[in-house]
Amino acid sequence: METEDRSSVGDWQQQVGRWTTQIKSTFDDPHPQVSQLMNTSVGQYLGSHPLVALTVMVFSAMAALPVGLFLIFALVTMVISAVGFVFVEVTVLFLGGMSLLCVLSGIALFSVFASLILMALYITISHILVYYPQLTKVMNQ
Repeated sequence: METEDRSSVGDWQQQVGRWTTQIKSTFDDPHPQVSQLMNTSVGQYLGSHPLVALTVMVFSAMAALPVGLFLIFALVTMVISAVGFVFVEVTVLFLGGMSLLCVLSGIALFSVFASLILMALYITISHILVYYPQLTKVMNQ
């Protein structure tokens, strides 16, 4: 039992040593962003704690997909909302325009019929007064 514990501890130390080497090679990258990160307190902490650095890297790698999918979902939703808003506005404007056209056509038709009726009354009354002048005398008295 004791030898198995020693070998598992030794395996664990070797694994940590490999992780440390891998992280140090990543941190020793000549890119200025990595060196700027390593100069911060967070970078120095991650450099001295390789297990935490590995955890941060794994979390970042695994979180990239859900965050990317959410951003794509948000973008698609905004585009669909904008397109839907345009379609709704066009539909509402079309219905409003058709309603206005119908109301104005009704008003025009009513105006024509009202004018015809008023003209017919005017002509009728004027002819009655011309052919029956005694009606005007009765009205004047």
